[in-house]
Amino acid sequence: MKKYMMMAAAVVALAACNNASPKMDEQPVAAAENNAGGGVKIAYVEVDSLMTQYAFCKEFTEILQRKSNNARNTLNQKGQALQSAMANFQQKLNNNGFTSREQAESQQAAIQRQQQSLQELQARLENELANETAKYNEGLRDSLMHFLDKYNKDKKYDLILTKQGDNILYAAKRFDITSDVINGLNKGYKSTLKTEAKKEEKK
Repeated sequence: MKKYMMMAAAVVALAACNNASPKMDEQPVAAAENNAGGGVKIAYVEVDSLMTQYAFCKEFTEILQRKSNNARNTLNQKGQALQSAMANFQQKLNNNGFTSREQAESQQAAIQRQQQSLQELQARLENELANETAKYNEGLRDSLMHFLDKYNKDKKYDLILTKQGDNILYAAKRFDITSDVINGLNKGYKSTLKTEAKKEEKK
């Protein structure tokens, strides 16, 4: 799941860099006042905090984790069944357990089909997870862009940066609008993913 989280974080970073928005509390106000005399108005958003505190991110992470676990369990079960069939075939072959060459070839062909089926299943499950991840990343990006576009009509920031790890070596705290972005997103978010999670549990 780390790779899905990294993908989601990358989308958030891209979306924030392409939009603008600040904070409704004292810190963004301070940032605005600091630029009142002219110049470029700058703010930044902590991506890590957004990913862990925005309800949408937390919910889709939970759902993707569940789907990933289900896929892994299914593949493990199929893989164990294949290994058992291969071991049984080899044992019978070593002990001359087949009544004819045709019988041995028939069972070997069945095992090959089973192996091919497992490979196809793995590819399909991986593709489904990738599609789900893309869908949620798109939803995350859209919600963030919509919020920033609406929010910045009043705040009028010229530049909003994303801060993740050490990609910004120093930034004054007064330019941090993360909590405002998170609060605004959560306030406008109506959960639909919990319903999807319940549907998945019933399958």
